[in-house]
Amino acid sequence: MSETNGPLGTSEDISTANEKRTLTQRHKTTDEETSLSSSNDRISSNKVGTVEYIDEKSAAFLDSDTGEKDDGIRNNDQIIVTGADMANKLLSLRDDKEQTLTFRSIFLATGLSAFQAAVSQIYNFKPTTVSLQGTFIVLVAYFLGEAWAWGLPQGDRFKARWRAQHGGATNYPFWIKVIAFINSGPWTLKEHAICSITASSASNTISTTLVFSAQSLFYGIPLTGTTVVLTIISVGTIGYGLAGILRPMAVWHVESVYWSTIPIVKSLQGLHWQKVKNSKPLRLFWIAFSGMFIWEWFPAFVFPWLNSISIPCLAAMKATGAKAGILTNVFGGSLNNEGLGIFSISLDWQYITSAQTALPLKYQYHQAIGLFICFFAMIGIYYNNTWDALSQPFMSTKLHTISGKSYPLAKVFVHGILDEAALEKYGPPRLAGTFVWAMFIANTAIGALIGHFFLFWGKDVWRAFKGVKDEVVDRHHEYMAKNYKEAPWWWYISTLVVGIILGLVVVLKGDITLTAGSYFIALALGAIVTPMSCLLYGRFGSGIATNNLSKMLGGLIVPGRPVGNLYFACWSHSVIANAINLSNDLKMGEYLKIAPRVMFITQIYGTIIGGFVNYAVMITILNNNSDTLLNGNGSAGWSGATIQGYNTNAASWAMAKYLYKTGAPYWIVPIGLAIGFGLVAVHRIITYFIPRIRGFSLDEINLPSFIQFAGYIPYNQSQTCIIFSSIISGFYAQFYLRNYKPVWFKDYMYMVTGALDGAAYIVLFILSFAVFGGGGKSYPMPQWWGNNVNGYYDWCPTGDS
Repeated sequence: MSETNGPLGTSEDISTANEKRTLTQRHKTTDEETSLSSSNDRISSNKVGTVEYIDEKSAAFLDSDTGEKDDGIRNNDQIIVTGADMANKLLSLRDDKEQTLTFRSIFLATGLSAFQAAVSQIYNFKPTTVSLQGTFIVLVAYFLGEAWAWGLPQGDRFKARWRAQHGGATNYPFWIKVIAFINSGPWTLKEHAICSITASSASNTISTTLVFSAQSLFYGIPLTGTTVVLTIISVGTIGYGLAGILRPMAVWHVESVYWSTIPIVKSLQGLHWQKVKNSKPLRLFWIAFSGMFIWEWFPAFVFPWLNSISIPCLAAMKATGAKAGILTNVFGGSLNNEGLGIFSISLDWQYITSAQTALPLKYQYHQAIGLFICFFAMIGIYYNNTWDALSQPFMSTKLHTISGKSYPLAKVFVHGILDEAALEKYGPPRLAGTFVWAMFIANTAIGALIGHFFLFWGKDVWRAFKGVKDEVVDRHHEYMAKNYKEAPWWWYISTLVVGIILGLVVVLKGDITLTAGSYFIALALGAIVTPMSCLLYGRFGSGIATNNLSKMLGGLIVPGRPVGNLYFACWSHSVIANAINLSNDLKMGEYLKIAPRVMFITQIYGTIIGGFVNYAVMITILNNNSDTLLNGNGSAGWSGATIQGYNTNAASWAMAKYLYKTGAPYWIVPIGLAIGFGLVAVHRIITYFIPRIRGFSLDEINLPSFIQFAGYIPYNQSQTCIIFSSIISGFYAQFYLRNYKPVWFKDYMYMVTGALDGAAYIVLFILSFAVFGGGGKSYPMPQWWGNNVNGYYDWCPTGDS
């Protein structure tokens, strides 16, 4: 069943087409929220309209604002296409006005913030970097909250008993107040949501810790807890201040959906608004969760081949020499830098995730076409010896000598500063040809993002800040504005100022080789790019990696200082990433009807907790796995590829005049910025004169996202065996289910994929600490055919490449 024209919400709020519930009360609205309770649901309404029950048999309702009868089925087969469709046809306006900040929710939020910060930090050192999906923490919080609510004495029951015994008196004794303070009653949606959002805030600055990891691994500069914690909190609060200032365009606009958030929202609502006995979506949720919890142990630990099933590799496993190298480069993908993973299939959900299935169809098209171009470009660059690619590895994020050996960074950069004599001895470094392509494309995508923001979205942004309402408004924001006090602007501005001061303290007192002037330039860059990235991420489901731009400018401003460059990127790129994540959380708060002032408090609280936990976990992993992290390919459990790529950018841009200036080997890389902007300018001109071709609107083409994926593989260094599975799952959900099974898509898809996320991540968390060495000693799975630890897990040949 679909959402009605009133504020009743989706079919999860009332019933499914096969499970109509009988509601016999009339429900009328006053200026304040009133609730109607049935045996299983409470359906809330407000002054948006009066909703009146009119027919038991058809479960139909009448909206007094429109006078239209809505039987709850009429719109069920409508297809979700735009952000406005998502906000107005899929997500409910229901608000039960529950308590949010309780002792229980704050206590659990604190523990879960530390928990998610730790798990997210672990993923920084995994073979494939994955953004930890929120459904994982949603399920953990659900189990803990329910156990708390039903395992301890409930205050509401004692209060009810006291009132019954004392003629309705509410002068409760102290002991009842204490019980109610510790455990007020049933575990509520808003308490649950606060736990999830606070935990998310604790892991939002996770990219910042790459700076410290690179500093420790590659330059031997000691880390201090003060520098790490103050930097993380500084980046977090600056990002949050910018997110708050950008709310009119990044949060309140109806098209700023933050698509990957939808499975989290639907899972939260389903867990609290439905009962397993009477709800098919919730039954499917737990069936999917149970099945994935059993399955995930196999591809993640017992049988890693299931994560990289490659028929071409099996067919060619006995090949040798140059032929083996070509086959592995093209078809291998079970480890970082192994190959392109063409035709490989992964059955490991931890790498696919609900984020892929939740992203809109237009994103799926851009991603798929861009990745296929990336395949052909990388093969062409390497085997045509572009940028002397054949003298270097096919795929690598490391700096190399001219002969392809590992470049002696520690000898060339003494204490993080370029030694000219050592540089003359060893010569300038070289990059893998495919990585040069990735850097060029990254810059081109950034230039395209800047162009797209001004040429396609400029008027829209200006209207948002002027407060001009669009034709289609976000009813969730309208509801929040009418019913809750907004956090004042000065709160966010003050947060921004505090973050800037903390960062300045680190620059002046810490051993980070960054000057105060460079620090403020980095902040200015972050402030300029943040609105562009927030808008793209919120509306299109994908952001653009701005790290390359930060490193490039950092190399020009602090030449010869890769550590300083890392910190420059920290206060520009990491600030941007954090602002996006916090804007995402603010939007989730609107969908779940969390008061904006409560959102502000909990997000700041989570950011501070995350600073301390991230430092502790990072130091533990670095101390126990440094040799593996420095290895180019890593292992099945740990990999330093992400850190290596991050550091390669910083170190190479620190030697920009030897690598990127006119006449240098990679001079084309910085030119990508202008090329990207120019391509979007041409696109804008074309759409002005030819807005549509056979019904297709040309402004639906998003060049920044498309270009990004054309160089995505070498720059991100993930296991490429997951690419085809990700594309297949995305198209299955967004093309087939959305268009041909719209009822299933709206009622079940988001909850089922959310359950798969939660189960996969719970298994991974257990494995990370129990056997992968996250807590100290590791216990690897013994060698067998399905766990080929002495070669590639997909059995691609290991001949010379």
